[in-house]
This record gives sequence, structure tokens and C-alpha cells, in this order.
Amino acid sequence: MRLALLGNPNTGKTSLFNMLTDTYAAVGNWSGVTVEKKSGRIKTLDAELVDLPGIYSFKALSEDEQVAVRFLFEEPVDVLLNIVDASQLRRNLQLTLMLLEMDTPLIVALNMIDVAKAQGLRIDTEKLSLLLGVPIVPIVARRGMGKQELLKMIRDVEHHPQKTTVPEINQPAAFRRPKIDYGERIEQAVAQIEVRLASIPHRRFMAFRYLEGHPYVTEQIDKIDPSLRALKETLEREIEKQGMTIGEYLTAKRYAWMDQHIFGDQASVFAYHAHAYADRQKMQKSPVSVSPLVGKRHTPRLHFSERLDALVTHPVLGIPIFLGLMYIIFQWTFDWLGTPLSDALEAFFSGPVTDGATWLLDTIGAAPFYRALIVEGIIAGVGGVLVFVPQIFILFFFISLLEDSGYMARVAVVMDRLMDRFGLSGKAFIPLIIGFGCNVPGVMAARTIDSPRERLLTMLVVPYMSCSARLAVYALFVGTFFKHGQGFIILSLYVLGVVMALATAKWLSLSTFHRLPSLFLVELPPYRLPHGRTLFRSTWEKGKGFVKKAGTFILAGSVVIWLLGYVGPQGIDVPIDESFLAQLGNLFAPLFTPLGFPFWQAVVALITGFLAKEVVISTLNIVFYAGSAQMLTQALYAHFTPLSAYAFLVFMALYIPCLATVAALLKESGSRKWMVFSMSYSFVLAYVTSLIIYQVGRLLGLG
Repeated sequence: MRLALLGNPNTGKTSLFNMLTDTYAAVGNWSGVTVEKKSGRIKTLDAELVDLPGIYSFKALSEDEQVAVRFLFEEPVDVLLNIVDASQLRRNLQLTLMLLEMDTPLIVALNMIDVAKAQGLRIDTEKLSLLLGVPIVPIVARRGMGKQELLKMIRDVEHHPQKTTVPEINQPAAFRRPKIDYGERIEQAVAQIEVRLASIPHRRFMAFRYLEGHPYVTEQIDKIDPSLRALKETLEREIEKQGMTIGEYLTAKRYAWMDQHIFGDQASVFAYHAHAYADRQKMQKSPVSVSPLVGKRHTPRLHFSERLDALVTHPVLGIPIFLGLMYIIFQWTFDWLGTPLSDALEAFFSGPVTDGATWLLDTIGAAPFYRALIVEGIIAGVGGVLVFVPQIFILFFFISLLEDSGYMARVAVVMDRLMDRFGLSGKAFIPLIIGFGCNVPGVMAARTIDSPRERLLTMLVVPYMSCSARLAVYALFVGTFFKHGQGFIILSLYVLGVVMALATAKWLSLSTFHRLPSLFLVELPPYRLPHGRTLFRSTWEKGKGFVKKAGTFILAGSVVIWLLGYVGPQGIDVPIDESFLAQLGNLFAPLFTPLGFPFWQAVVALITGFLAKEVVISTLNIVFYAGSAQMLTQALYAHFTPLSAYAFLVFMALYIPCLATVAALLKESGSRKWMVFSMSYSFVLAYVTSLIIYQVGRLLGLG
């Protein structure tokens, strides 16, 4: 059995996916987390569950919406599992009513019941189930509540699918799906289209999508019967006289049906009472039930979250508040907590691990080549990267905390005002934030952007976000050269990346990309206290890639780099200054003289950093023969000054992204031209910026 999990963005789809499959996919209390379909197994049912990106309708404007729509149209599905946000019921049910037009069995998972109750909402799920003609299971996905009830319902539907499909004469009333009256003219057109589509499933559903003008459905139906195009065009002209498109007309009819049967004066499914949000009342745009079944309605009062929203989304205070929070996070990461933990881990690698490996190799009589490879290559290279694991995980813990609390969605609103001036909308902010963890998913997250122009522009600037790999390099140099204000120095590099991204976006908008008006709509999720398990797993998922690369890619890279430093034109075991590695670095070293680091070791580290930015640390440990952090610190002091070290970090922050990011950019953009442009432009930008900082610093006497 195959189930498709779908619903509006930020309704908890991925949390439900994790709950049912006992796996973990990234979740966040903001929209845009899922940008491609994920598949997992529900072991207790031996069923496949496919998690689709969030959609509000079947218009399929953005890339992630098209993933969901194409899957439903092209792939066989046994059961539709529609997750609905109980606290945003009216808007969520718009998609549910469209899914009811399909022939596939449907189950509604009513999520966030706890949030709805906290907001003063009461939903009679039995009556709503009776009205919609489908099973409804209340759940709280992030806490695992309702899991067994939902599994039981899926099992029942598997054995009795007729209970939730098209109603039959003798079918129980509880399973009769409602048929919305769209008006005589629409119903006549739908009936005519259904007759012509006898050979395909979901005829009524497909007829509505055809009338709405869905590209995929239009293409398929025009192949079956091109004469239907005239029927559609005639209907479009009639509806346009009312000042609406067919899609807008159908949407209005669905809302009218909901207002009459669910939210109207005669309905008793849904109601407000004490402590309900004031703006929720405005969003309903319809009378609210005062049925005795749900208690007495009271006048909503301004909730604490509205007051907090007014502060954190303030046009003037919003950005300073965000920067202040990030400064505190960086202080915790690099000064107050992260550095002591990293120092302890470094002492472990340079002490017991190195001493133990040396003793073992001496005991077994290993050749000098293998002793040098393991101690100077592998332990120095991989260990030099792993010592920054505590700082990486501390940063990701705080980022996950902000995401799960609902704050990041508010930051997107604040940034929309700023980003609009640079040719981007607030939608681009989400891929940029994801890029702080890793640029690869950041590039992929640009799929959520409707405009192809803005989507490509976002992909081009995501690499300027300082990822976790760059963070390790920052931590090494900042910890070495800047004993005070480390959080501020790190923050300046992050801010520099954002500034350069916005400046690049502005330049491209004025020169190459012609700006088209775009609308940014973002759902502000409710504030919530992050769940401990979700917070832990989110932190682990963000940080485990760093650890995994240390044990695989960086391990292999360390071996190759050490070998290149071990051999040279004169043979093997040559002085490292005469190795092939040194020759490669010396070839390009003069280019970096104006930047303050004209020595081959720094150049080689930047070259190997194209493979993965963490490899920069491994390379420096190997080329400086650094068996401990103290030895590496002394070597860095001998070659860098604080000014040239900062210039080096600026270059690191902006130059060519890693190989995986370049590959993702090629795949997502589908253009070698833009991939080459991204690599070339970022190198020039990094060089010029680093040059200005170093030379101006020297003029000011900072060198």
C-alpha cells in the first residue's frame, strides 16, 4: 500500500512522516522545510508513505509545488493522508475539499489540536467527519499523540476502501462525501468534460483542474479531446464578467460552502471562545458559531504573541533584535561555552589519541612511512577538524531553537522589507538561512520561490552564506588571533556574507535580471516551546554531516594531501618545501601577496578547500606538521598577522563554494553558464574584498 502525505505548508507533514515511519527528516516551525518528496516505510502496516512538499492548491507555481502536483497526477496512490492544521482550519480545508473530488480514499489527520485548544478553538471532529464524509483523526504529530489511532484508521481504510471513496446508494451517511454546488453553468461544463474523460481516473477532479488552467492537466486533456478548449474559453468569458477567473470563482464557492456548513450560524463544528486570537477572528471573514455544543463565546483579547510579534517584526527594531540574538549565540558558541569544550577535545586528540597511536605503531614495528601517514596525516588532519565539533553543535542547537520556536518566520517578514530593495523577496530569506547550515540544501530550498528569475538569483547568492564548514575555519583563526570579542568577529564575517549577497542580487537585478513584481506571503506559525526530542534530533541532523565528512571525505583528503607533501620531484620522504604540494602552492602564491598571505601553505589550503571547506584545516595541520593545536597556533602566528588572518577569513567567506554546492547549483539551475559565472564572480569578489580590507588596514596602521 502506498500513501501520499500532503497538506498546506507548515502544517506538520514532516513531523507526521517522522512519527509514522519512526525515522527523522528535517522539520521546522516555518514553511519551506520540505522541497522534494521523501519516501519511508510504515513498518507496522508494511506500507510506503510519501511526504510531499506543502501546497495550498493545485496551481503549481513554484518548483516544490510542482513536485507534489506531478506526483499526484502521475504516480499510483492507494490512500491520501491529508494533514490539516486545526488552528487554521478554514484555510486548510480549501485543499481538503479539492482532494474530496478525487476517487482515492482519503483520511484527514487533524494536527495541532493542542495549539487550537490553547487559542480557544473547539472542533467537533465527529460532526466534521460526518459532514466531509471521510475519517478524521485528531493528532499532535510533534509529540506522537494520536499515532495508534491514525495507524488503526489507515488499516481500516486499507481493508474497507469503499467507505471513503465515491458514495454508493447503500453507503452509510457517515461516509457520503459532500458535493459542492458550483452553479449550474460550472456543473454543466464539468459534466461535459467528465463524459469525454471516461478513460482516465479522477474525472471530476481533473475537470476542475482543466477549467482552472493547470498546465499539466490542460496538456493531457487537450490531447484527448481538443474540442473541450472552446468550452473552457466560453466559460472563462462568462466568469470574467463577474470580475474573477474560473479558479477564483471555484475558490470563492468552496469558502462559501464552508461558511454555510462549518463556520456559519447553523454549524456547530467550530467555535471561538475565551482567549482566541483577535486576528484569527478577522481571518475567518464569516460569522462564528455560538452553538451550545462548544460553550459561550467571549470577546477575544490581544494575546501575548501579538504583542511579541509587534516587537520582533517592527520595521526599525526587528533587524537589531535579530542581530543581537545572533551576537549572543556566537558568544555562547565561540567564547562562553564552545571554546572550553573544543580545547578539551583538542587535548584529547593531541594527547591520548596521538600518544596511543604512536605507542601502538611502535609496538607492532610499523614502518616510518605508516607512522607518519597515521600520526601526521590522518590524526592531524581529521583530528584538527573534529576539535570544532562542540562549537558546530552548539551553534546548530541555538539555530534549531529559533526555528522550532517560530521566530525564524518572523525574521523572514522583517527581512522582506530589506531584501525587496535588493531585488529579492522574503521568500529568498529561507534558503539563505538554510545555507548557514550547508549551502547545498540552501540552493535546493530555492525551489520554494515561484519566480524563475528570483529562484535563480537566490541560488547564485546562497553560497555567500557562511556554512558550518567555514565556521570551523573561522573558529581556528579567531581563536588564535583574537582573544577578545570573538563573537563580534565571527558575526562580522556572517554579516559580510549577507551584505555581499544582497549587493550581488542588486547588481544582477539592475544589469541582467529584470525585476518583476512579486508577492511575498508567509504564514506566521504560533510561538511554541521547542520539544526536547525534536530539538535534539534537529541539532543532530544539522551537525552530523560535519562529523560524517570528517570520517569519510576529509579522511581521504588528508591522506592525499599528506602524500602530495611526502613526495616530490626528488623522490619520496622529501622536505615538505620541496614536495609537489609546495610546488603547486608556490605557483599561485604571488597572486596572494597583495592580500597578506603570499606563502604556499595558505594557497594550498584554499585550493583544497574547493573540495570541502573543512579540508582547509586538515591541510594547514599537515603542511605545518602540527601535531597539536598549540603547534598549529605557533605556525599560524609565524605566517599571519591579525590583519592578514582576517583578510584570509574574508577570502574564505566569499570565494568559490565547495564542489558539492557547485554541483547542486548546476543541477538546480540547469545551466553551465551560471555555474561558471558563480565560480568566477565569487573568486573575483573574494579577491577584491580581501585586497581592500588588507590594504586599507595597512594604511591605517593595523598591519
